[in-house]
Amino acid sequence: MSEIGGQPNRIEKNTKIKGDIISEADFRIDGKLDGNVKTSGKVVIGKDGYIHGKVECVNADIEGSFNGELLVSDLLSLKSSAIIEGTVSVSKLAVEPGATFNASCTMGGGKPTSNSNTNSGGFKPSMSGKNEPAKAS
Repeated sequence: MSEIGGQPNRIEKNTKIKGDIISEADFRIDGKLDGNVKTSGKVVIGKDGYIHGKVECVNADIEGSFNGELLVSDLLSLKSSAIIEGTVSVSKLAVEPGATFNASCTMGGGKPTSNSNTNSGGFKPSMSGKNEPAKAS
């Protein structure tokens, strides 16, 4: 991990924290955090790590679990053991096979639009106006 904003911070396994964290340094979370993280550095969630809350960072590597709102201004990298739920906004996304990604995702740094005709994720609108998955025959 780089030390752009100072020494990297680490929340070890078997440590539980409830609250908000604001820092310019990188973070590695191998424990559990119920709260928000805001950093101008990188956030790493280790294989046993879990965050429930809002995370704002430049880059993120996730091996563990995340539930909440994830705002990554550059690259989000999901390892095969990652479990992501909630909403995600990223510039670039890398997903290893095996990762669980159950999130609403916005890419490219743009804000989500309220246009109901916006279509993403391989769904084709039906005549009823609802998005339905394509059916294989």
